[in-house]
Amino acid sequence: MIHLARFKLSAYARSHRLFQPVIGLLIMLAIFSATLTPPGKELSAYADSAGMLILIFAWASRGLLDTEPPTQRLISMTAAGRPGREIGAGLLAALTVNLGLATIAIGLPLIHGFAATPAPADLAGGIALHLLGVSAGTALGALTSRSILASPAVSMLALFGGYLALLLISLTPVGRLSVPIMPWMRAANDGLLDEALLPVSAATLFWTAAGLTLYARLRRLNP
Repeated sequence: MIHLARFKLSAYARSHRLFQPVIGLLIMLAIFSATLTPPGKELSAYADSAGMLILIFAWASRGLLDTEPPTQRLISMTAAGRPGREIGAGLLAALTVNLGLATIAIGLPLIHGFAATPAPADLAGGIALHLLGVSAGTALGALTSRSILASPAVSMLALFGGYLALLLISLTPVGRLSVPIMPWMRAANDGLLDEALLPVSAATLFWTAAGLTLYARLRRLNP
């Protein structure tokens, strides 16, 4: 599965699809860094970044999973021996790309963006939130990929609409039971992330697992 994931990463890099989410990421980071984050607000800035970049992570995941045409996916699935291996390799490749994007998102503000170096606890919290963003974005991108939604227009609308729905639902009283983007932003801004991190992580990972499970089942029905 590792070799197949490398193959998918190589195909994604050669297709130049990676430039799209990277450019989107850099634009968002430029907006975030337009003014220096004052001392003590680093975790809040990271929380906002992690929530907003879910869209970029989903875009990258969708692009990678769409790189191979259907015929090539069938060949890869046959070569892998079992459908689950090919599906897992694609998700592993998408996760790898998104972890790279998250590393950039975490690292660049340390070079330019923060007026002071964040405390280790704030940096750890920022990393944790970006990992949650990566997980949610990878699942959303997978569920809007071409193998699930054949129409590119419908796929793109579902991606942006899905992200907007996550944001709106997270504003409601049941937001903590969904992917709690706004709750983790509020908790970080109020200095309460330590208390909120466990329930926020549990909810995000639950829905991520549900989304990836649904993706895997749909892929088996429509390779």
